[in-house]
Parts: sequence; C-alpha cells; structure tokens
Amino acid sequence: MRDHAEPSPTAGAPAAPVAGAAPLSGRAMFVLVFLPFALGHFLSSLMRTVNATLAPQLVAALALTPGELGLLTSAFFLAFALAQLPVGIALDRWGPAKVQLPMLLLAGVGALAFAGGQTFAQLLAARALIGLGLGGCFMSAVKAISTWIAPARLPSVQGYLIAVGGLGAASATLPVRLALHYMDWRGLFVWLAAAAALIGVLIRALSPPQPPGAHRTAPLAAMRDVYRHPAFRATAGLVLVPHTVFFGIQGLWISRWLSDVARYSEEAVGYLLYLGMAAVIFGAIAVGMVTEWAARRGVRPISVAAAGVALFVAVQLGFVLDWRPSYQLLSVLFTLVGTVTGIEYTIVAQSLPGALTGRAATCLNLLIFLGSFAVQAGFGMIVGCWRPDFSGHYPAPAYQAAFGALVLLQLPGLLWFVRRRRRNPVEWVSPPTGPR
Repeated sequence: MRDHAEPSPTAGAPAAPVAGAAPLSGRAMFVLVFLPFALGHFLSSLMRTVNATLAPQLVAALALTPGELGLLTSAFFLAFALAQLPVGIALDRWGPAKVQLPMLLLAGVGALAFAGGQTFAQLLAARALIGLGLGGCFMSAVKAISTWIAPARLPSVQGYLIAVGGLGAASATLPVRLALHYMDWRGLFVWLAAAAALIGVLIRALSPPQPPGAHRTAPLAAMRDVYRHPAFRATAGLVLVPHTVFFGIQGLWISRWLSDVARYSEEAVGYLLYLGMAAVIFGAIAVGMVTEWAARRGVRPISVAAAGVALFVAVQLGFVLDWRPSYQLLSVLFTLVGTVTGIEYTIVAQSLPGALTGRAATCLNLLIFLGSFAVQAGFGMIVGCWRPDFSGHYPAPAYQAAFGALVLLQLPGLLWFVRRRRRNPVEWVSPPTGPR
C-alpha cells in the first residue's frame, strides 16, 4: 500500500530539498520543523474560526446586526491580508523562525485587547490586530516545509499541515463551547494570548537555521516573478475565489445558517461545526494523497483542483436550492469538499523556484484573505437586506440569495479552465516540470 500514500512526517527517511539545507531525519524534521510551525497554524485556524462559536455571545453583548457581525469577524482577514507582503519578504530574507516570534507576540497582544474590549470599535481593532499577528503562521509553515521537505512529498506533508489547521478549527467548536462552561469569552482570549506567546517562543527555540543563499532575490522583482508565473496565474484563476468562499463562509456563516435556516439549537450547531471541522482534517489528508496518486498517473494537480472546485460549487447549489433532505449533511460536505482549495499552495510550491516559495505563499494569502474579507462582510450585508423574525432569525431566502451570489462568482474560473483544457488537453495531463 505504500504506492498510495506517502510516509508521514515522522518517517525516518532524510530530506534535503534545497541547496544549502543539511539533511534532517524524518524524526528531526517532525520535531524541529513540522510540529512547532503546525502549532502556529493550529492557533491561527482556531482564532480565525472561533467567532462562529462565539457569535451568539458577541451579538448579545453588543447587539450586532449581521453586517456588523460580518465586519467584526472579517477584520481578521483584512489585517491578515495586509500583513502578507511585508511578512513574505521577511520570510525569504530572515527565515520563518525569526519572523514568527514577534508576529505571534503581536497576536497575543491583540487577543488581550479583545478580551478587554468594551465597544464594537475596540473589538474591531483588537480582532484586526489578531489577524495581523497571525498573518505569517501558514506561510511560515509552508516556507519551512518547502525548505526542508523534498518536492515530491510536499502534497502529503502540506496535507498534514492543513489537517492540523482543521484540528485547530475543530477546537474552536465543541471544545470552546465546553471551555465556556468554566470561563466567559473574555477569559478564553486571555488563554489564547498566552498560547500565542508560548508557540512563538517554541518556534524560535527549535527551528533549524535558515539555509544560506535562500534570500538572494530582490523583493519587488520576486513579487513580479510570482504574479507573472504561468502556474501561479492558472492556479489563482481556478482556485482563488472558491478558496475565499471556503474561508469566509466556514469561519462564520455556516453556523448562522444552521441557526437561522435549519433552526438548530446552539448545542446542535456546535456539534455540527465540530463534525465539519473534523471533516477538514480528513479532507486535507485525502486531497494530498489523491494529488500524489494522480501525479503518478500523469495528471496535474490543477486538474485535481478543477474536479474538486466543481464538486464544491455543486455543494453550494444545495444551499441555494435550500436542500431540505439533510441540512446536517450539507453543512459537513461544505467543509469536507472545501478543503480541496488548499491544493493551490502545493501547486505553486511545486512549480516555482524554491527561493520564491515564501513570497508565493504571500501572494496567495494576500489575495485569499482580501477575498475572504469581502466574502464574509459582503455575505452579511446581503443577509442583512432581509428582516429577522421575532426571535432574531433571518429567513432562508436571505441565505439563498447570498449563496447564489457566491456561486456566480466561482463559475467563470471553472468555465475558463474547461475552455482552456479543451483547447490544449496535453497541457493539463502531462506531469509538471517547473523548476525548483
């Protein structure tokens, strides 16, 4: 069965993917590279999605409208996006370990400010500060993994990384609800602040030094090279908008849809969110394994991505059509299938030169999180065009209209891919040969 799955990060084989990087055993790579950076991504995913669980408490505390709730939660995405360019340049220049410590300390300050915030404006600023501080977590992990892992193993190892992020998002559901039995949401953010500082120190203490010669490219020229690279443009054209939809909706509006349309209790919503985030873990690992399996058969990862995006849009049509047979299944399928959008990091990391991987992840994150901000805030504005009932629930047509708008945004990229593949099918079947 080894032909169908790559070894886990704990495997004993050494990997030295780039010039100047001394070989690390599988165990050393797991303990020194994968684990500390994965913990950062875990925390980032938890704090990105925790407002989905805390939404009832936040709405009650500040009397928020759907538009205000969407803006408050999406402030994370906007600040996250603004951090991408400077952090990405810093990653390629100084390495992920030196960048992550001050960034995570900044996130800790933001979490403390959120815990003490008393007004909407204060919480909005604190939420943005959290997003700014966590802006380097995922791409720092991608940069570290791309430095120390052989390119052929990137899909599976990055799949494990995304799965850890899914575990973090899952921890923002039922575990957070359980924690709220012993503390309020303000106390929770105090603990999250401490976790951010601890993980930053751990990354700085354990990470191996940046290999020499990994930051020679001029910053602005490197950014231009990334945006002009055909693989980057093709990947973004197909997967970018679905990825923003996945992040924007999964982090807030799935929970509100389950409450407003499906009319589930807070306990039931928390349980379904937990199942959905657990599905992210399974989906991320499965996407990595399927991508490697397809590559061995001459199928490019972008073709795998196209199939996944088509299925993801089909799931969203279930929301548009108000598919009543199983609201529970629909909510879990959204997060399960949506994990395929994470494949774009693998495609770009495999296709671009190794010295550009940090800035490539930066460019992707900049676009993804700007889009996620627009999706999360815009979705709330569309829903807010309807009036709630006497119990504060917004009607199903409000969500149908919002999901319908998202589907229309995703169709052009999918149709572009189909059209281009019909014109030159060999381009999408032959295995990638991009330089590292």
